[in-house]
Formats: sequence, C-alpha cells, structure tokens
Amino acid sequence: MYSLMLAATAAIVAPAVQDVAARSAELRMPSILPLERRAETEDRWLKQRFEKVLPTLMRRDKVQMWILVAGEYNEDPIVETMLPATWLHARRRTILVFFDPGEGKPIEKLALARYPVGDFAPAWNPDAQPDQWAELAKIVATRNPATIALNRSEEFPLADGLSSTHYQAIVRALGPDMSKRLVSRERLGLGWLETRIPDEMATYPTISRISHAIIEEGFSELVITPGVTTSDDVVWYFRNRISELKLDTWFQPSVAIQRADGGKFNVQEMGHRGDTVIMPGDMLHVDFGITYLGLNTDIQRLAYVLKPGETQAPKGLRDGMAAMNRVRAATIAALKPGRTGNEVLALARKQIEREGVDGTIYTHPIGYHGHGAGSAIGSWENQRPAAGKGDYRIDVNTAWSIELNAQHDVPEWGGQKVRFMHEENGFLSSDGSFRFLDGGQEAFILVPRP
Repeated sequence: MYSLMLAATAAIVAPAVQDVAARSAELRMPSILPLERRAETEDRWLKQRFEKVLPTLMRRDKVQMWILVAGEYNEDPIVETMLPATWLHARRRTILVFFDPGEGKPIEKLALARYPVGDFAPAWNPDAQPDQWAELAKIVATRNPATIALNRSEEFPLADGLSSTHYQAIVRALGPDMSKRLVSRERLGLGWLETRIPDEMATYPTISRISHAIIEEGFSELVITPGVTTSDDVVWYFRNRISELKLDTWFQPSVAIQRADGGKFNVQEMGHRGDTVIMPGDMLHVDFGITYLGLNTDIQRLAYVLKPGETQAPKGLRDGMAAMNRVRAATIAALKPGRTGNEVLALARKQIEREGVDGTIYTHPIGYHGHGAGSAIGSWENQRPAAGKGDYRIDVNTAWSIELNAQHDVPEWGGQKVRFMHEENGFLSSDGSFRFLDGGQEAFILVPRP
C-alpha cells in the first residue's frame, strides 16, 4: 500500500517538477524578436550611428569626404553594415558618399545607385547621366573636399574593402589633381565598425544571454546521455537549435572532449571530437556563437560529466578552471583605453608569469564581426608582439571577446596536462571600465545537473 501511495504521489508531483524546470528554462532564454521587429531595430540603430558616431569619427580623423564602393556580391565589409536591414547585398554597383560641410552641420549622405538606399539622398539619375563615375566626379568637384578617404589598408582586411578595379576607376574619374586628395584612413573604417552605441549595448547582454541559454541546453541531460551521445550529436543539436530560433551564426559550433587517457592535447582539435562517445568523467568544451540584430557572440564554456556518486568536478579540474580565471583577470586588468594590443599582451603575460600560471592569451574585438575591428591581443600560436594589428590603440565604447586558456596538471588524471579554455564577451565603457555582458564562467556546467 505504501509503495502505491508513493507511486501516486510521484505521478502528481512529476508534472509539477517538469513544469518548474520548463519555466526555469523559459526564464533563462530571453524572448527573440520576430523578423520585422529585428529589421526595425537594426534600422533605428543605424540611423543613430549615422547621426552620432559618423560625424565624431570623420572629424576626429580630419576626413571631409568618405567614398565607399560596393559591387553586388563583392561588398566592402563596411558597406554591408550601412545597408538597410532588409537588404542582403548591395545592388549592382553601389557608391556611398559622406561629406562633412563643417560648422557643425549634419553629415551629407549620398547614394549613387540604381535603387534607393535607406535614407541616403539619391545622387545619380542614370537616364540623365549614364556614367556613374562621371557623376561621382561631379559630386566631388562641386563640394571640393580637402581630404577624401577610401577604404584601403595593408594590415586590416575589414578596412581594405575597396577593390583595385574600383580604386582605379575613382582615380580616372577624379583626375590627377583631385586624386592627390585621396587618403587611406583605416582608423575611420575601423572606428565605425568597433564603436558601439548605448542602444546596442542595452541589448548586447541579451544576445549573450541567449548564447548562454543554448549552451546550457546542449550541455544538459536534455541532449547528453553518457555512453550514447557523441560530441557530433551535441554539435548538431546546437546547429539545429540556432536554426529553430531563426538566428544566424558566423561560424559553426564545435564540441570537444578531454578525458583521463594520457592523450596529447591538440589545440587545433581541442580534444576528442567527431563520433567520440561522451562518458562519465569527461570534460567537455564548446566554442559557440550567434548573430542576432547584426551583432555577434563568441563564447567558450566547459562542462563536466559526473560519475556515479559525484556532485562536482574533481578538485584538479576545479583548480585548472581557477588558473584559467587568473589569466582572465590579468587580461582584463591590462585592457585599458589608449594601450595597444601588444602592450596589453605584455602586461597580462607578465602578471600570469609572476603568478606561475601557464597561460596563452588571444583576445580580440567583437561586434559587427566575430573577429571584429580593432586591436589584436596575441594569438594562440604566437605570444609575441604583432606588428600592425597589435599596434592599434584600444578605444572606449568597444566590445571584446576575452579569449585565452590555461594549462594545468590534474592529479586525478595521473598528472595529465589539461587545457582549460575560456572565451566570454564584454564591453569597455566610456569611463574605461570593463564588464562582461552576461557574466563569466566561474564553475563547470554539470551533466547531469545534480
């Protein structure tokens, strides 16, 4: 009779428990906007950026005119961030011209294109003037700018979007005298891409939270059955989940396994992958990111698969995560406006070497692009100063992916060296302080949840 009562009680309680768990998952996963609201939001942000960010950058870098040219399916990456949200590509050849008339007047935004481009003023009538380049030359001559910036850069591909053919066409159209005013202002283009506005930063934490929620789903008993599920199974869960939520990604997720097998760690593979079956005692690693509202995330998280009777990861693994977070603390402490990426790398490395931590730092900007515009702070294959990208100075109102790892010997795994990888997104605010968008990992995600 007692066993029947227990069964009846369980039958009543079980749905309630499931409801609580489902509601908890819903609360963790923020609501995701329908497509039309996303387009409205992105276009509103773009309008604000044209009004606030663009004039500041052009005047900072002493640029009176900025010309950007995009060929259909061969867009300048900066042009892509200036198109209406409902556009997938520039149409035909699209030429955008920004002109600063000075005296605090608004920046003039002109589009030489066969189709209207957002709220750019149409500046070319093909019926009246079939030659698009001749019309551009007329616009330039009429405004007579002292400097004309083009997107050309030896060090930064994101600021090097002008094709050689389009450059030659501009030089021919402007003629030798006006062409002398052409300048490369890579800092202008990079500044446009890396600078975040307040409205974007009000939403970016939600984008990060969505990423974390998907990771926590994948690293749970909802997806993983030890002894059955492979690392590729989890990868495909992540890929399908991104699609189900009508999100995009700028790279495909990866899941890797480290375990007490004495195997040599391969940083490029990040552990066992593919059809390797997940087992109790494994440490799991995911590299994951989404694209939503034109912004990107790039996040790595660690999970541990509990053995029978365990309620937490072994101390050696927990100590390894603590070492990883010491590398994180050193990197964030060194990340200050005005410093170059090389200076940040040197200061952070000096600190972790002082603490006796075996770490590697390869932090990068994030925003419109996953590997975003701005300074490079190390690379996983090279911890020495990097000429060019590493010399670029860090600015405020920029977003960062704090990416790094620490290697630590784990006694419970026979002293095996294990690599603990970290990546989390944050913001360097106008006062120079840094904050994570949705917190950094402090403890393992446990599978199953105890």
